[in-house]
Amino acid sequence: MMRLDHLPNQRTDEHVVLFLRRHWFAILAIVSAFTLLTTLPISIAWYFWDTVQVWLNHAVIGPLIVLLGSIYFLSIWLFAFLEFTDYYLDTWIITNERIINIEQEGLFVRTASELDLAAVQDTTAEIRGILQTLFTYGQVFVQTAGEKGRFHFKNIDNPEHVKEIVTELVEEDKRRLSALGAGGRGKIKSVIK
Repeated sequence: MMRLDHLPNQRTDEHVVLFLRRHWFAILAIVSAFTLLTTLPISIAWYFWDTVQVWLNHAVIGPLIVLLGSIYFLSIWLFAFLEFTDYYLDTWIITNERIINIEQEGLFVRTASELDLAAVQDTTAEIRGILQTLFTYGQVFVQTAGEKGRFHFKNIDNPEHVKEIVTELVEEDKRRLSALGAGGRGKIKSVIK
């Protein structure tokens, strides 16, 4: 079982440089959607309360409205919980030797991939739109020649700074490897849990 409070398969002299999660704006989007989807039907029911009360007192329509309303509100809670779980468990760890990408897909599927810094060919930062520009968050793409050609850091804070750090670490790792005379460590490994 992989825990998020330690470095998976930590190597000798390896240390964490960056531990990244999505920007807090992703949580704001989840909370906003949850609030809108919850308050809108309640507000409509309150505005038309006389009609709703007649429907609720009906022998067939009343229980049907309660059943459908319960399903609707439980679905909203489930949606919010799944989105928060995905937000919280999607992490990217950048060390002085590798990049670890941990992606949560639903409740029971987690994919962890790691990439040695020596395999990185290109790093790109992307900020699109007014909100991403105002709140300085965006995407970082790390390109390799391996079978999984691209790592995608989704909606992270200050992507330009992350790109610069990754580029510096890649250059430092390549210098270190060439000094050691070791070449060929640049493989991507994937583990699905």
